[in-house]
Amino acid sequence: MSQFSFHWHLAHRILRDKGDRFSKPIIRLSVFGVSLGVVIMLIAIGVTAGYKQVIEDKVVTMGQHIRISNYDRNYSYEQVPITLNDTLLHEILSHPEVVSAQPYATKVGIIKTSDQVEGVVLKGIDSTFNGLDFAHNLLEGDTLHLKDTTADSHIILSKRLADKLQIKIGDKVRTYFVQDPPRQRSFILSGIYETGLPEYDTKFALVDLRHVQKLNGWSSRQVSGLEILTSEYNNIDKVGEELHHQIDMSLKAETVKQIYPEIFDWIALFDTNVSVLLIITTCVCMITMMSVFFIIILENTKLIGILKTLGMKTKHVVHTFLFVAGRTLLRGLLIGNGIGLGFGWLQQKFHLIKLNPDTYYVNFVPIRFELWQILLLDLGVFTACMLVLLMPAWIISRKISPVKAVQFE
Repeated sequence: MSQFSFHWHLAHRILRDKGDRFSKPIIRLSVFGVSLGVVIMLIAIGVTAGYKQVIEDKVVTMGQHIRISNYDRNYSYEQVPITLNDTLLHEILSHPEVVSAQPYATKVGIIKTSDQVEGVVLKGIDSTFNGLDFAHNLLEGDTLHLKDTTADSHIILSKRLADKLQIKIGDKVRTYFVQDPPRQRSFILSGIYETGLPEYDTKFALVDLRHVQKLNGWSSRQVSGLEILTSEYNNIDKVGEELHHQIDMSLKAETVKQIYPEIFDWIALFDTNVSVLLIITTCVCMITMMSVFFIIILENTKLIGILKTLGMKTKHVVHTFLFVAGRTLLRGLLIGNGIGLGFGWLQQKFHLIKLNPDTYYVNFVPIRFELWQILLLDLGVFTACMLVLLMPAWIISRKISPVKAVQFE
């Protein structure tokens, strides 16, 4: 029998001892404590990853990753136009991480019904708009059917605006624009969307790009800007900076993090809170394992003396009791992973825990697990707990005298 097998077998016998031992309920309690800690940590990292994924998806469906617009000091929705040309499009699309570039144009207006008035920002889009991803936000109706020949006369409103204006699919939507001379346009409501992001749902309505260009008095080549989709969300800061230096000095490239800092600053707080939670919970697991370890050592002092009397070296005694702690820790990790992943699957499948979308942007707690995060978490907890046991295990095993240990009661 190899030393590993011997230590593992001896650890198993110590844990499975049927005698009346004080350590049994303590070991069960430690397994419960480690399991609870792992469940908390798994849910914390799962919720954080889920929130980031949901916000990223919502932002992409409405505004992509990077926006290129005129480099002026006007931060309103009445922007100075940029002119699309082959040189600009080539500079952008030649970047290896740029997937697509879609033009947009905005116009501030008013929607008026018989008894309601609401401000709105018309966002003009064309056939390059990512309609398939946006369709996930549609609650009713259909997306715009954009053609190259004629401008689509339909409009898509958010649920908030539609509810305030008390209009439904198929109703006529009259919009008014304060300019010289004042203008009015009528659309047919074809779709109602909801992203859960107040920055979009309280303001934007989607229409054909050509309507906004005519209202602004622009040519077919003039737009408010370009929305860029990249191949990897995590690289948008780097890609945004590279595009900013690559394009003409009269233009600027901004990432969605720069355009909507309040959303992403709020998300960044999750990382800080989760990091603190992981550290605290890991420390609790370490203290729990140290406590049960000392109790097991104390209860098996006589056994240690016998093993030393029979010629077992101190390091082998240390290995044996580290195996005892390791088996206890692994049991807690396995149970914790089972409960945490099971709960995460149920939450993602059935949305058991609801949220207020006005506050949290989503109506349920999103959870997303990555295999590498789970493995790293388990490895980190196991390593940290085992490391803190090395020193006390070595000191206790060396200090225990075989003669005194055999007589220990």
